[in-house]
Amino acid sequence: MNRPQTIQIFLPDGSPTSIREAEITNRLVKAILFPRSKMNEVSKREQVHFTGLYFLFGPSEEGGKSFVYIGEGEECFRRIKSHNRKKDFWTHAVVITTKTDEFTKTDGKFLEHYCLDKASSIGRYSIVNDTGSKKPSLSESRTYDLLDTFETLKLLISTLGYPLFEEKRKAKSSKELFYCKGKDAIAEGELTDDGLLVYKGGKCTLKETPTAGKWIIGMRTRLIEDEVLKEEDGLLVFQIDHIFSSPSAAAGTILARRANGWKDWKNKEGKTLDELKRK
Repeated sequence: MNRPQTIQIFLPDGSPTSIREAEITNRLVKAILFPRSKMNEVSKREQVHFTGLYFLFGPSEEGGKSFVYIGEGEECFRRIKSHNRKKDFWTHAVVITTKTDEFTKTDGKFLEHYCLDKASSIGRYSIVNDTGSKKPSLSESRTYDLLDTFETLKLLISTLGYPLFEEKRKAKSSKELFYCKGKDAIAEGELTDDGLLVYKGGKCTLKETPTAGKWIIGMRTRLIEDEVLKEEDGLLVFQIDHIFSSPSAAAGTILARRANGWKDWKNKEGKTLDELKRK
Protein backbone atom coordinates (compact mmCIF):
# COMPACT_ATOMS: atom_id res chain seq x y z
CA MET A 1 0.00 0.00 0.00
CA ASN A 2 1.45 3.35 -1.04
CA ARG A 3 1.51 6.05 1.63
CA PRO A 4 2.28 9.78 1.53
CA GLN A 5 6.01 10.57 1.58
CA THR A 6 8.17 13.67 1.69
CA ILE A 7 11.33 13.45 -0.41
CA GLN A 8 13.99 16.13 -0.44
CA ILE A 9 15.86 16.75 -3.70
CA PHE A 10 19.04 18.84 -3.71
CA LEU A 11 20.53 20.35 -6.90
CA PRO A 12 24.26 20.92 -6.22
CA ASP A 13 24.76 23.12 -9.29
CA GLY A 14 21.22 24.51 -9.41
CA SER A 15 20.19 22.69 -12.61
CA PRO A 16 17.23 20.25 -12.55
CA THR A 17 18.74 18.31 -15.49
CA SER A 18 22.19 17.93 -13.91
CA ILE A 19 23.24 16.22 -10.66
CA ARG A 20 20.35 15.48 -8.28
CA GLU A 21 20.52 14.10 -4.74
CA ALA A 22 17.37 12.59 -3.25
CA GLU A 23 16.65 11.46 0.29
CA ILE A 24 13.87 10.89 2.79
CA THR A 25 15.07 13.15 5.58
CA ASN A 26 14.58 10.66 8.42
CA ARG A 27 16.32 7.82 6.54
CA LEU A 28 20.03 7.12 6.08
CA VAL A 29 19.74 6.03 2.44
CA LYS A 30 20.60 8.58 -0.25
CA ALA A 31 20.36 8.47 -4.06
CA ILE A 32 22.60 10.54 -6.33
CA LEU A 33 21.66 10.80 -10.01
CA PHE A 34 23.96 12.30 -12.62
CA PRO A 35 24.21 12.47 -16.43
CA ARG A 36 27.21 10.76 -17.97
CA SER A 37 28.46 14.17 -19.11
CA LYS A 38 28.85 15.21 -15.44
CA MET A 39 31.39 12.54 -14.41
CA ASN A 40 34.02 15.12 -13.43
CA GLU A 41 31.59 17.26 -11.46
CA VAL A 42 29.99 14.39 -9.55
CA SER A 43 33.41 12.98 -8.60
CA LYS A 44 33.65 15.87 -6.11
CA ARG A 45 30.57 14.59 -4.23
CA GLU A 46 31.85 12.58 -1.27
CA GLN A 47 29.07 10.02 -1.18
CA VAL A 48 29.60 8.64 -4.70
CA HIS A 49 32.88 7.23 -3.35
CA PHE A 50 31.12 5.30 -0.56
CA THR A 51 30.29 1.58 -0.54
CA GLY A 52 26.92 0.95 -2.11
CA LEU A 53 24.89 0.13 -5.17
CA TYR A 54 24.76 1.79 -8.58
CA PHE A 55 22.50 1.70 -11.63
CA LEU A 56 23.42 2.66 -15.20
CA PHE A 57 20.42 3.62 -17.36
CA GLY A 58 20.16 4.00 -21.13
CA PRO A 59 17.26 4.52 -23.54
CA SER A 60 16.08 2.23 -26.32
CA GLU A 61 16.24 3.89 -29.72
CA GLU A 62 13.43 1.78 -31.22
CA GLY A 63 10.79 2.13 -28.50
CA GLY A 64 11.56 -1.16 -26.75
CA LYS A 65 12.58 -1.54 -23.14
CA SER A 66 15.15 0.88 -21.77
CA PHE A 67 18.42 -0.62 -20.50
CA VAL A 68 19.84 -0.94 -17.01
CA TYR A 69 23.03 -2.29 -15.50
CA ILE A 70 22.97 -3.01 -11.75
CA GLY A 71 26.22 -3.22 -9.79
CA GLU A 72 27.82 -2.79 -6.39
CA GLY A 73 31.17 -1.55 -5.21
CA GLU A 74 33.22 -0.62 -2.16
CA GLU A 75 33.85 2.64 -3.99
CA CYS A 76 30.96 3.08 -6.41
CA PHE A 77 32.49 5.87 -8.47
CA ARG A 78 35.60 3.83 -9.29
CA ARG A 79 33.38 1.07 -10.70
CA ILE A 80 31.36 3.61 -12.72
CA LYS A 81 34.58 5.10 -14.14
CA SER A 82 35.46 1.62 -15.43
CA HIS A 83 32.04 1.31 -17.07
CA ASN A 84 32.48 4.77 -18.58
CA ARG A 85 35.44 3.40 -20.54
CA LYS A 86 33.85 0.09 -21.51
CA LYS A 87 30.05 0.50 -21.85
CA ASP A 88 28.37 2.73 -24.44
CA PHE A 89 24.64 2.23 -23.76
CA TRP A 90 24.16 4.36 -20.65
CA THR A 91 23.36 8.06 -20.34
CA HIS A 92 22.63 8.43 -16.60
CA ALA A 93 23.79 6.78 -13.38
CA VAL A 94 22.22 6.53 -9.93
CA VAL A 95 24.36 5.76 -6.88
CA ILE A 96 22.71 4.44 -3.71
CA THR A 97 24.67 4.83 -0.47
CA THR A 98 24.08 5.79 3.13
CA LYS A 99 24.80 9.32 4.32
CA THR A 100 27.48 8.03 6.73
CA ASP A 101 29.01 5.22 4.60
CA GLU A 102 27.52 2.37 6.65
CA PHE A 103 27.04 -0.25 3.92
CA THR A 104 29.46 -3.17 3.93
CA LYS A 105 30.63 -5.12 0.88
CA THR A 106 28.23 -7.91 1.88
CA ASP A 107 25.34 -5.44 2.12
CA GLY A 108 26.10 -4.29 -1.41
CA LYS A 109 26.23 -7.87 -2.71
CA PHE A 110 22.87 -8.67 -1.11
CA LEU A 111 21.20 -5.56 -2.54
CA GLU A 112 22.70 -6.19 -5.98
CA HIS A 113 21.35 -9.75 -5.99
CA TYR A 114 17.93 -8.68 -4.72
CA CYS A 115 17.65 -5.78 -7.17
CA LEU A 116 18.63 -7.94 -10.14
CA ASP A 117 16.02 -10.52 -9.16
CA LYS A 118 13.29 -7.90 -8.68
CA ALA A 119 14.09 -5.98 -11.88
CA SER A 120 14.08 -9.21 -13.87
CA SER A 121 10.73 -10.40 -12.49
CA ILE A 122 9.04 -7.01 -13.05
CA GLY A 123 10.46 -6.69 -16.57
CA ARG A 124 10.24 -2.95 -17.17
CA TYR A 125 13.89 -2.68 -18.28
CA SER A 126 16.31 -4.87 -20.25
CA ILE A 127 19.10 -5.90 -17.87
CA VAL A 128 22.52 -5.80 -19.52
CA ASN A 129 24.58 -7.45 -16.75
CA ASP A 130 26.85 -10.08 -18.29
CA THR A 131 26.51 -12.44 -15.32
CA GLY A 132 24.19 -12.97 -12.39
CA SER A 133 24.91 -12.20 -8.76
CA LYS A 134 25.39 -14.70 -5.93
CA LYS A 135 23.30 -14.10 -2.82
CA PRO A 136 25.59 -13.71 0.22
CA SER A 137 24.90 -15.20 3.63
CA LEU A 138 23.46 -12.68 6.12
CA SER A 139 21.85 -12.82 9.53
CA GLU A 140 18.06 -12.76 9.58
CA SER A 141 17.98 -9.35 11.26
CA ARG A 142 20.35 -7.79 8.72
CA THR A 143 18.38 -9.29 5.86
CA TYR A 144 15.22 -7.54 7.05
CA ASP A 145 17.13 -4.27 7.52
CA LEU A 146 18.29 -4.44 3.90
CA LEU A 147 14.81 -5.33 2.62
CA ASP A 148 13.63 -2.15 4.31
CA THR A 149 16.51 -0.31 2.63
CA PHE A 150 15.33 -1.69 -0.72
CA GLU A 151 11.89 -0.13 -0.22
CA THR A 152 13.55 3.25 0.30
CA LEU A 153 15.89 2.99 -2.71
CA LYS A 154 12.97 1.78 -4.85
CA LEU A 155 11.05 4.95 -4.00
CA LEU A 156 14.03 7.26 -4.52
CA ILE A 157 14.96 5.78 -7.92
CA SER A 158 11.36 6.06 -9.12
CA THR A 159 11.18 9.67 -7.92
CA LEU A 160 14.30 10.43 -9.96
CA GLY A 161 12.56 9.16 -13.10
CA TYR A 162 13.42 5.46 -13.28
CA PRO A 163 10.50 3.24 -12.12
CA LEU A 164 12.67 0.13 -12.31
CA PHE A 165 10.91 -1.70 -9.48
CA GLU A 166 7.35 -0.44 -9.90
CA GLU A 167 4.82 -3.16 -10.63
CA LYS A 168 2.77 -2.79 -13.82
CA ARG A 169 -0.57 -1.96 -12.26
CA LYS A 170 -3.79 -3.15 -13.89
CA ALA A 171 -7.12 -1.36 -13.96
CA LYS A 172 -9.33 -1.85 -10.91
CA SER A 173 -12.55 -2.05 -12.94
CA SER A 174 -13.63 -2.86 -16.48
CA LYS A 175 -14.58 0.80 -17.01
CA GLU A 176 -10.89 1.66 -17.19
CA LEU A 177 -10.06 -0.91 -19.85
CA PHE A 178 -9.43 0.01 -23.50
CA TYR A 179 -9.21 -2.11 -26.64
CA CYS A 180 -7.29 -1.76 -29.90
CA LYS A 181 -8.68 -3.83 -32.77
CA GLY A 182 -7.67 -4.46 -36.36
CA LYS A 183 -8.61 -6.96 -39.04
CA ASP A 184 -6.83 -9.80 -37.26
CA ALA A 185 -5.42 -8.01 -34.21
CA ILE A 186 -6.91 -7.32 -30.80
CA ALA A 187 -5.30 -6.17 -27.56
CA GLU A 188 -6.49 -4.96 -24.18
CA GLY A 189 -4.82 -2.33 -22.02
CA GLU A 190 -5.10 0.73 -19.81
CA LEU A 191 -3.74 4.26 -19.63
CA THR A 192 -1.30 4.58 -16.70
CA ASP A 193 0.96 7.28 -15.31
CA ASP A 194 3.81 5.81 -17.38
CA GLY A 195 1.98 5.42 -20.69
CA LEU A 196 -0.25 2.81 -22.34
CA LEU A 197 0.01 -0.60 -20.67
CA VAL A 198 -0.82 -3.46 -23.06
CA TYR A 199 -1.72 -6.71 -21.34
CA LYS A 200 -0.10 -10.08 -21.92
CA GLY A 201 -1.91 -12.08 -24.62
CA GLY A 202 -2.63 -9.13 -26.90
CA LYS A 203 -2.45 -10.06 -30.59
CA CYS A 204 -0.76 -7.98 -33.29
CA THR A 205 -0.90 -8.11 -37.08
CA LEU A 206 2.13 -10.06 -38.27
CA LYS A 207 3.25 -8.04 -41.32
CA GLU A 208 3.68 -4.27 -41.44
CA THR A 209 1.97 -2.25 -44.15
CA PRO A 210 4.19 -0.73 -46.88
CA THR A 211 3.68 2.72 -45.30
CA ALA A 212 4.33 1.65 -41.69
CA GLY A 213 7.61 3.57 -41.60
CA LYS A 214 10.97 2.86 -39.98
CA TRP A 215 9.76 3.81 -36.50
CA ILE A 216 7.00 1.17 -36.38
CA ILE A 217 9.16 -1.51 -38.00
CA GLY A 218 12.11 -0.77 -35.71
CA MET A 219 9.94 -0.76 -32.59
CA ARG A 220 8.33 -4.12 -33.44
CA THR A 221 11.70 -5.64 -34.30
CA ARG A 222 13.09 -4.54 -30.96
CA LEU A 223 10.11 -6.00 -29.09
CA ILE A 224 10.61 -9.31 -30.87
CA GLU A 225 14.32 -9.30 -29.96
CA ASP A 226 13.38 -8.56 -26.32
CA GLU A 227 10.89 -11.47 -26.44
CA VAL A 228 8.03 -9.14 -25.56
CA LEU A 229 6.40 -10.26 -28.84
CA LYS A 230 6.47 -13.80 -30.23
CA GLU A 231 4.96 -15.21 -33.41
CA GLU A 232 2.08 -17.61 -32.76
CA ASP A 233 -0.38 -18.90 -35.38
CA GLY A 234 0.32 -16.12 -37.86
CA LEU A 235 0.17 -13.27 -35.33
CA LEU A 236 2.57 -11.54 -32.95
CA VAL A 237 1.47 -12.11 -29.36
CA PHE A 238 2.49 -10.18 -26.23
CA GLN A 239 4.30 -12.55 -23.87
CA ILE A 240 4.21 -10.10 -20.94
CA ASP A 241 2.45 -6.88 -19.97
CA HIS A 242 4.30 -4.04 -21.72
CA ILE A 243 4.20 -0.27 -21.25
CA PHE A 244 4.46 2.02 -24.28
CA SER A 245 5.36 5.68 -23.91
CA SER A 246 2.27 6.71 -25.88
CA PRO A 247 -1.08 5.27 -27.07
CA SER A 248 0.06 5.72 -30.68
CA ALA A 249 3.21 3.64 -30.15
CA ALA A 250 1.06 0.87 -28.70
CA ALA A 251 -1.54 1.06 -31.49
CA GLY A 252 1.13 1.18 -34.20
CA THR A 253 2.74 -1.96 -32.80
CA ILE A 254 -0.58 -3.82 -32.65
CA LEU A 255 -1.95 -2.71 -36.03
CA ALA A 256 1.43 -2.84 -37.84
CA ARG A 257 0.87 0.58 -39.38
CA ARG A 258 0.95 4.25 -38.54
CA ALA A 259 -1.80 4.90 -36.02
CA ASN A 260 -3.40 7.59 -33.89
CA GLY A 261 -3.67 5.78 -30.59
CA TRP A 262 -5.99 8.38 -29.10
CA LYS A 263 -8.56 7.35 -31.72
CA ASP A 264 -7.69 3.64 -32.08
CA TRP A 265 -7.94 2.76 -28.38
CA LYS A 266 -11.61 2.52 -27.35
CA ASN A 267 -13.57 1.28 -24.35
CA LYS A 268 -16.36 -1.32 -24.55
CA GLU A 269 -18.88 1.36 -25.41
CA GLY A 270 -16.78 2.50 -28.38
CA LYS A 271 -15.63 5.77 -26.85
CA THR A 272 -12.05 6.68 -27.70
CA LEU A 273 -9.24 7.65 -25.39
CA ASP A 274 -9.43 11.08 -27.00
CA GLU A 275 -13.08 11.50 -26.02
CA LEU A 276 -12.62 10.25 -22.47
CA LYS A 277 -9.22 11.64 -21.50
CA ARG A 278 -8.59 14.76 -23.60
CA LYS A 279 -11.98 16.41 -24.05
